[in-house]
Amino acid sequence: MKKGFSLPLWVAAAARSALKKLVGLPFENYELIKIPNKKKEIKIEVHSVGFLKGDSHALGITFAKSGLDLDITQNLEIWTIASLEKISVKSLDLKNPINIIAGSGVGIKEKTSEISISNFAKEVLYKNLLDIIPEGFNLNIKIIFPDGKFLAERTSNKSFGIVEGLSIIGTSAETYSSASPDQLEKAKNELAKLIRNDFKGQVVFVIGENGLNLAKTCKVKLPIIKVGNWIGPLIVEAAINNFKTVILFGYHGKLIKLAGGIFHTHNHLADGRIEILVYLAVKEKVPIEIIFKLSSLNTLEDALLMLERFNKSIADKLFQNLSNTIEKRSFEYINRYTKTDMQIAAIIFDRKRKIRWSGINGKEYMSYFQCN
Repeated sequence: MKKGFSLPLWVAAAARSALKKLVGLPFENYELIKIPNKKKEIKIEVHSVGFLKGDSHALGITFAKSGLDLDITQNLEIWTIASLEKISVKSLDLKNPINIIAGSGVGIKEKTSEISISNFAKEVLYKNLLDIIPEGFNLNIKIIFPDGKFLAERTSNKSFGIVEGLSIIGTSAETYSSASPDQLEKAKNELAKLIRNDFKGQVVFVIGENGLNLAKTCKVKLPIIKVGNWIGPLIVEAAINNFKTVILFGYHGKLIKLAGGIFHTHNHLADGRIEILVYLAVKEKVPIEIIFKLSSLNTLEDALLMLERFNKSIADKLFQNLSNTIEKRSFEYINRYTKTDMQIAAIIFDRKRKIRWSGINGKEYMSYFQCN
């Protein structure tokens, strides 16, 4: 198994090396990165460091090693530019002594222009930079991904309102590819733990970080497991272990693949999203001219917007049918491998992270998601 570490650690290593250069500490070709709420430190390689603009700014460079061949951040070049800002004691910002700035290739939120960065990534930066910032100064850290804007075109960031580049995400130090067998084994181990711990039989499956964060925001009281792209094997595993209900909670751009019988949902292995929607549109007797337009679009979000402009009630009916089809095809998939009456419930959110649709079974569990 390849070993790798998440993007926040590589960003933190580049930032720490740049800050050390600014304050006159010697350069080493690695940084020992401290992990929030953990005692261990992880050794992260630093490529280079140097001054910019005389000696008022310093640049640190790392190359991310996620250890995952399909991961878009594998070998990602990372630049961080550090500068110190002297301020008076009266105006010293003790709560926010570090200003994290999105440079070229780093994703920002389309509505607010705020940097797209996870809480874990912020915590890693704070934990590894605060001890070096001189008294009476605040630190500006500008993060740049030279290839970030190009690479972001291969992600679904835009569907979630993230533009200009890659998000700095991650919730743990180690990497787990949503498409790798390691992610499958991790999720299976979490299922096994549930069974041992007085489990009531109901669980929420999410695919990635967006679903996981939204489920937590919605204060879901049920156990939540991130299954990555291994939906098929894991709903079968749940059925074999006599689970009562699996709630599939996800973004329409992922869960639609289940309606087409695609139960490993990584883009490198299968797509077909527009084709599946076109098939459902034919079944719903959507006018042929609209179906032709749908077939020419590149993203499911564009298709939804076009349908809503044409007729919102038809759009909602089509995506409602999509939710029902996800439940039906998932149940059929499970019963290929094991006979079960386990319930599959689908609840779907859109790019604005708003819960929009649910299948026949999903409606029963909508009240479990108390989103503000």
